[in-house]
Amino acid sequence: MSALEIGIASFPALMVLIFLRVPIGLAMFLVGLVGLILVTGNTNIAFARLKNETYTTFSSYSLSIIPMFLLMGQFASLGGMSSALFKAAEGFLGHRKGGVAMAAIGACAGFGAICGSSLATAATMGRVALPELKQYGYAGGFSTATLAAGGTLGILIPPSVVLVIYAILTEQNIAKLFLAAFIPGLLAALGYVIAVSIYVRLNPGSAGTRPVVPYRERFMLLKDVWPVLVVFALVVGGIYLGWFTPTEAAAVGAFGTGLIAYLNKGLTWNTLIDSFLVAGKSTGMVFFIILGAAFYNGFLALTQVPQELSNFVVSQGFSPWLVLSLILVFYLVFGCLMDSVSMILLTIPIFFPVISVLDFGMSAEHVAIWFGILVLIVVEVA
Repeated sequence: MSALEIGIASFPALMVLIFLRVPIGLAMFLVGLVGLILVTGNTNIAFARLKNETYTTFSSYSLSIIPMFLLMGQFASLGGMSSALFKAAEGFLGHRKGGVAMAAIGACAGFGAICGSSLATAATMGRVALPELKQYGYAGGFSTATLAAGGTLGILIPPSVVLVIYAILTEQNIAKLFLAAFIPGLLAALGYVIAVSIYVRLNPGSAGTRPVVPYRERFMLLKDVWPVLVVFALVVGGIYLGWFTPTEAAAVGAFGTGLIAYLNKGLTWNTLIDSFLVAGKSTGMVFFIILGAAFYNGFLALTQVPQELSNFVVSQGFSPWLVLSLILVFYLVFGCLMDSVSMILLTIPIFFPVISVLDFGMSAEHVAIWFGILVLIVVEVA
């Protein structure tokens, strides 16, 4: 078999391992390692590449953003920010039809602004909002679907761990990607609220009612939200105003949320250690996936699969919009089977070279940013 044929054959092999429930990072690593041995015919070259790839991947300064954002989410939860966001949103919306579910969406959007992970957002808001939804008679399926959808706002609204990974893979500016994701994230939150409103009118029995909260009490609840606004303004505003690099902003955000958690008596020595452990485990999981993807994508680059795919698409004269639509459909289908981080790491090195050679009437930088936001939205929908 030629190197190109080996590269093409690696895709079904990878899918088989994933469907056999092999962890995605390990699956990509094993396929990449075996593929390198088959292409080069030399095990020494493959294992030497493992040493070099590990150092090259983890020496990236930008990757330090990931543990900082994950730690930020842990501290924000300990500081009661998630609860404060939900209570404030519930005070203003809870008495409306589907209002508690809408409040959960709003709280997810707010928490997503200080947490770069959709999983952490869904898990945290689930602990806060699910008991309230059950108390006021919301159907179980409707409640969990609302929180699952709201959780996707954790990476749509900046800061976002997945956008950081995309920026590193495509060598794009992280701050510009954050700015580009902000409006789509808000539109997604608004869309979810509208969907909840329509659903409860079509299915009146799926949602109960909550007593109206007096205006005085509503505005009292707002005062507990100020830490979220301060952290968001400091992190995101600091990046755009040039006060910090994205990496520095992540560190400042982690320190700020930790300080707020300490002042609110949520951060003790024990909870600090637990936060480090949880963030460390999550970081280790993400980093192992990154390593597996780096090894697999290095193998693919050696086989020339991405380059040959780009050349094939250009030579066929396909419409750029048709190619983009097919790629997004692919993400929509496979996003149902894989998590967003794995999908981005596995596919962007293959699809991005194809998109970058097509003419969408925009500059190369705008195409890269636009494509990244589209992929992020579709993967999260899936």
